[in-house]
Amino acid sequence: MKVAQQLASTIMMVRPAHFGFNPETAENNAFQSNEGTLTVEQISAAAVEEFDAFVEKLRSFQINVIVIQDTESPLKTDAVFPNNWISFHEDGLILTYPMFSPNRRLERRREIIDKIGEEFEIKQWIKLENHEQGGKFLEATGSMVLDRSNQLAYACRSIRTHPDLFEDFCQTMNFEPILFTAKDEEGSEIYHTNVMMAIGKELAIICLESIGDQEERAHVKQQLEQSGKEIIDLSFAQMNSFAGNMIEVKNAEGENFLIMSSAAYHSLNMQQTERILVHTAILHSSLEHIERYGGGSARCMIAEVFLPKRG
Repeated sequence: MKVAQQLASTIMMVRPAHFGFNPETAENNAFQSNEGTLTVEQISAAAVEEFDAFVEKLRSFQINVIVIQDTESPLKTDAVFPNNWISFHEDGLILTYPMFSPNRRLERRREIIDKIGEEFEIKQWIKLENHEQGGKFLEATGSMVLDRSNQLAYACRSIRTHPDLFEDFCQTMNFEPILFTAKDEEGSEIYHTNVMMAIGKELAIICLESIGDQEERAHVKQQLEQSGKEIIDLSFAQMNSFAGNMIEVKNAEGENFLIMSSAAYHSLNMQQTERILVHTAILHSSLEHIERYGGGSARCMIAEVFLPKRG
């Protein structure tokens, strides 16, 4: 059986039209804040500037980025985070997902899928969004961190990650589910798994202390080690700087890059950085306003495209 690729060589990003603070998502996203020093227009303009600089940096290292422009209407404050509503897989399969926030459901746009389909083969589309009617949510690779090569799926319980939908996804996709509870220092459930852990080709970056149950923590650690990952353990402070929200991709030359925000990069200590550089190069870009007002960072902004190319 063919082993799935862990690293994508093409990524999709959505350039925001009206980025801003979303009170619906702030209900359970402790990473968001809205201190009120900037106007709505200033926040949106700053996010676009950060987005453009980020894409320019990625492309300067020959990383293939497909940029989709968000539409002016309807207003979608979180469109910059497409990895929460769609995932693309090697066999031509795409999945669209049920979203907790009603206004985020507007981000699921058929024209985005059609645009990707111009260059890549889409053979099957599984739509999970009907579960929104029953109040069950699973926010794609925000809710789940996938070790594709080893067919393992990691997820922390939250209102945005329903255990039944997670189990169903794993059964459909032939992944082994690894479900656990992760909480921040205040004792609140972490809203998305991808802010407390990331999995690359040879690395696992994770805030182990956020998993309070000792058995669950030991199980997660054991699974990571058995799958051959070197673990970079993060502190709560580093997680709060979005050091868990990283993603490793490869460029046109087959070179690997671990992508993160500048805040995440500067939170790492020298030993952690040196250990990472043994396995992959590092790319970071300032995402200060996107992180502060959106509560997400570099990984949230990137949807990996594993679909087969047309022709």
